Amino acid sequence: MTTESEVQRERAVEKLDRVTIRFAGDSGDGMQLTGTQFTRTSAVFGNDIATLPDFPAEIRAPTGSLPGVSGFQLSFASTDILTPGDQPDALIAMNPAALKTNIGDLRPGGLVIVDEDEFTESNLKKAAYISNPLEDGTLSKWQVVRINITRQNELALDGLPLPAKQKFQSRNFYALGLVLWLYGRSMETTVKWATDRFRRNPDVLDANLRALRAGYHFGETTELFHHRFEVPAAEVQPGTYRHISGNEATALGCLAASIRSGLPLVYSSYPITPASDVLHELSKFKAFGVKTIQAEDEIAAMGMTVGIAYGGQLALTGTSGPGLALKSEALNLAVMTELPLVVINVQRAGPSTGMPTKTEQSDLLQALFGRNGDSPVAVVAPATPSDCFTMAIEAFRLALKYMVPVILLSDGYLGNGSEPWKVPVVDDLPVIEYHYAKPVDGSREFNPYERDPATLARPWAVPGQKGLMHRIGGIEKSGETGDIAYDAGNHHRMTLARLGKVERMVQDIPALEVQGPPEGDLLVLGWGSTYGAITSGCARARKSGKRVASAHLRYLNPLPANLGEVLRNYGKVLIPEMNTGQLSLIIRGKYLVDAVPFNKIAGQPFKIAEIEGKIDELLGLSGPYEFQFGPASVLGGG
Repeated sequence: MTTESEVQRERAVEKLDRVTIRFAGDSGDGMQLTGTQFTRTSAVFGNDIATLPDFPAEIRAPTGSLPGVSGFQLSFASTDILTPGDQPDALIAMNPAALKTNIGDLRPGGLVIVDEDEFTESNLKKAAYISNPLEDGTLSKWQVVRINITRQNELALDGLPLPAKQKFQSRNFYALGLVLWLYGRSMETTVKWATDRFRRNPDVLDANLRALRAGYHFGETTELFHHRFEVPAAEVQPGTYRHISGNEATALGCLAASIRSGLPLVYSSYPITPASDVLHELSKFKAFGVKTIQAEDEIAAMGMTVGIAYGGQLALTGTSGPGLALKSEALNLAVMTELPLVVINVQRAGPSTGMPTKTEQSDLLQALFGRNGDSPVAVVAPATPSDCFTMAIEAFRLALKYMVPVILLSDGYLGNGSEPWKVPVVDDLPVIEYHYAKPVDGSREFNPYERDPATLARPWAVPGQKGLMHRIGGIEKSGETGDIAYDAGNHHRMTLARLGKVERMVQDIPALEVQGPPEGDLLVLGWGSTYGAITSGCARARKSGKRVASAHLRYLNPLPANLGEVLRNYGKVLIPEMNTGQLSLIIRGKYLVDAVPFNKIAGQPFKIAEIEGKIDELLGLSGPYEFQFGPASVLGGG
């Protein structure tokens, strides 16, 4: 028999299709861990998820200061989603600075949960508050729930032999437990993770589990919340799924390329935000023959990679924008010697050091042209975190088939963001072919530039094989003998051959697909991590009767063969980019299309509403669209 309290509890559950939450606190408050554990729990529950971790560039900004705020936004849904949400429905703010830098992004009427204990006079001053926002009415348009998280956490941990500072650091688990209860999530996934993570330190494990359970049960017993929320599981294709970030997917894609080619993978890199996680992930795969080298600098890492390719192995290096600049001379050597290798560039906001923990797409022109002379390389770009896996494999496939360096352009949003990923069957992945040069008899000398008629690829001659003695290097070589050659005609032919290899890849890449009507008033063209916002914004536009389509480029050099035809089918072309218009420049120059650039350079991804606003402007349905950055914010401000 159902009791009255159970009936009341059932009535208090509000079912939603999608919820977006942001956890925010000091960089030492464990917000990245909190957000990640909630994400994993939601993934296990069966929701579709998209995340946006964001953290300060400073190693340790002053505690409680505005520059030191760290945030983690996630959206989970019962339907397919492509972005971590435009506006959070709920904000968990662990101190005044976290509240101030994030409250402007919360939707009107949204839920704010604050640690009331941290709103001291000292902390309010650090956050540049003149008065306490919990008392002065400035939060009136949101639902504010004030909880003594610090004090409640202390009570839950009473008696544990840990210093006060270490007890304080577990309050993120208290907040996690509370939010797990609020959204109908189980603690089981986090308990299993914590048990494994802290098994060698039982007191820390006990503290975290006590805090987690205390927060969960506080939600059950308090009367501060009038109802809970429930987001049902999404319908997905049968299979094994895991929650994966873009950097993890990139590493696994490179590993898969090694397995499917049969070549050992060697990754040489210098740690740089936000690409360092690729090195960390690949270092786990020694059992698969993967070798990782932490070089002393970017130049050395690139030089090693050229040598690894020369030695006939799967050569890989990774970096971000400033590192790619340093790698350019040795990458040019790889172009001149026509060696197959892959360079991962997880882009960040520049120029120079710029904003190293913020995302941007501003390295496209550097990837295409950032070397001396005519120095063509292939360029590919994943569209989502899980697509990083597919495009990493594709980068190696093209590099080995055409004997060309390939740049994989990811970015901080993709690299740090995550989503569910259906784990593939290894045998279903494409076989990656390569062809070492065959030994020649003594009747003729080996020519290292004797080209395949279909691909123009030169032979891949591994040093030390009988009959394959050859000379390659940075000085121009004769296409007939491989000897040093300075004559004008040879240089002309060799330059065109190096370019021709990249151009011929167009026969080996898929045609550009269009989502929406095959012809219409507007095409929104994008590349890289703008995929989610563009696709969602165009879908909403079509629902309201607008003749709008979207297309997304995953191959940037060469561009798909049918791109020109696609562009001609629409009255206008809009190109949103997180730069000052680099793809727009390429499209306008190559296809003579009056493409309209839509540029956002704020260290944050596009929102769906921004794409919708610009669509309405171009269709004449509204005035000029302007970005509304609002107050400075870790995740949502400018």
